[in-house]
Amino acid sequence: MTTEDSDAHAKLARLTDNLTRVEVLSARLMQAMAARKTHDQALDGPGQDVYIKAAAAYLAGMMQNPAKVMEQQVGYWGATMKAYVAAQTALLTGAPLPAEGPKDRRFANPIWDANPAFHYIKQQYLLNAESVQNALADMEDIAPDDRKRVEFFTRQIVDMFAPTNFLGTNPDALEKAVATDGESLVQGLENLVRDIEANNGNLSVTLANPQAFTVGDNLATTPGSVVFRNHLFELIQYTPTTKTVHKTPLLIFPPWINKFYVMDLKPANSLIGWIVEQGFTLFVVSWVNPDASYADVTMDDYIRDGFLTAIAETRRATGEAQINCVGYCIAGTTLGLTLAHLKRAGDTSVASATFFTTLTDFSDPGEVGVFLGNDFVDGIERQAQVDGILSRAFMSRTFSFLRSNDLIYQPAIKSYMLGEAPPAFDLLFWNGDGTNLPAKMAVEYLRGLCQNDGFAKGTFNVFGKPVSLSDVTLPLCAIACETDHIAHWKGSFNGVRQMGSTDKTFVLAQSGHIAGIINPPSKGKYGHYTSGPPQGEAADWLATATFHAGSWWPRWRDWLAERSGPQVAPPAPQAVICAAPGTYVKAAPAV
Repeated sequence: MTTEDSDAHAKLARLTDNLTRVEVLSARLMQAMAARKTHDQALDGPGQDVYIKAAAAYLAGMMQNPAKVMEQQVGYWGATMKAYVAAQTALLTGAPLPAEGPKDRRFANPIWDANPAFHYIKQQYLLNAESVQNALADMEDIAPDDRKRVEFFTRQIVDMFAPTNFLGTNPDALEKAVATDGESLVQGLENLVRDIEANNGNLSVTLANPQAFTVGDNLATTPGSVVFRNHLFELIQYTPTTKTVHKTPLLIFPPWINKFYVMDLKPANSLIGWIVEQGFTLFVVSWVNPDASYADVTMDDYIRDGFLTAIAETRRATGEAQINCVGYCIAGTTLGLTLAHLKRAGDTSVASATFFTTLTDFSDPGEVGVFLGNDFVDGIERQAQVDGILSRAFMSRTFSFLRSNDLIYQPAIKSYMLGEAPPAFDLLFWNGDGTNLPAKMAVEYLRGLCQNDGFAKGTFNVFGKPVSLSDVTLPLCAIACETDHIAHWKGSFNGVRQMGSTDKTFVLAQSGHIAGIINPPSKGKYGHYTSGPPQGEAADWLATATFHAGSWWPRWRDWLAERSGPQVAPPAPQAVICAAPGTYVKAAPAV
């Protein structure tokens, strides 16, 4: 047998083996998909009214200005024909393909520009996408909020149909399949089946290698002790690393929509570790991951048994009359509600507050507002009544669509078409380690705060009485992030502007919801903007702001130090329950 025959025999054996594996995996796939539980269909997409309004606006435009529509169509047909002729000419004569404009990173493979067929597929997709965008831009008879929803969900459809998302038109996947004798496709199917099995019949691409990290081992390793626990949270007191600390302790409330260790991923980028190193006595709340037994837990419960209890326990543990607090995202919103209640009650337990990427005025909720229509919220309410929780799976999917190419399609291509293992990326691991929300609390938050804008309007009740932004009167510092898709910075600015405090500091950090906050000074990565107190329009504030290279952390440290009293000996933990990061953060998530 020649070497050539031997290679051919080996390839045939690999192909046969791969086909056998495909049969086994296909059977597993069918079995996994059969386990999928039914859920409210409103959670899968917007209501039909979005499409009806878009169609009505487009038809109205056609009737009012048919010449403009015809001009668009003629332009589209002409560009399409030009792309087709260029591809045909290159195919028949070898003539060079037209030079490209700005690069789209989805089409980075040289084949997209060198091969006439792939070049035409790419060009036709981009022309189609541009034509759709132009049609949307020219719609006139449509309300602003409806326009935002139409534009967002249309963009989702356009992104979904990118040729890179399909095996037959993805050159990277085809090249690797040939190079590996189909092994990459088999491994991709293995990855697909694994993800569907892990998510009870639903598809959710794994973003990070789950075996690469263990909470408490190589994540969330800053030394500390759990010093209090109830049904909603564990309170962690971190071990001091300085001989003296500021007298006034600091308590951080992370969002209970995720786990707290985004602030304590690795020592090099741990905000928690850095705060301790700056000489502050630090306490952090670690929220429970609720199951159906928490169905009737309310916003009042989170304020009373969560925020107020954590404040009281931090004071008890240190013997201090006052503490400083931080609220991150949804916990910042609820911290604001808590502070407004304390003001009404004449309670001065909190000396100052810091808000990380927090919305308190939802009159313009930003991009996330497309998911706050009654079509989605009604579906969430119905499903939550059945499950007793708002599932982390639905929330994760919703937030992923805000950056669908980065968090859905590109990871899916790498995993399912290229057969690659997910990366060992700590931030993406945390992103996939989500938590549920209690049914009643979730609906109260969505209806009362997000939809009805109750905090800004002074109509949201805490313990039966309304509170408003003007009730937040203590010194405060707010950090917003320039490209935040979840809590857009102008919305954060508008809320802080309406708070009743006469001592306000507003900082605009570069980057997004996570990277803008978790930005250690040692990295020298993202800068930040400062200006006067938040007043007037957000755009005007930014126009007069000063840009500073580097992290905002040291600036905030100095602001906090001024409000944290003199240096004293570090307080020792009074009642240690277990070592940090505690048990709640490690508990297996409820389905």
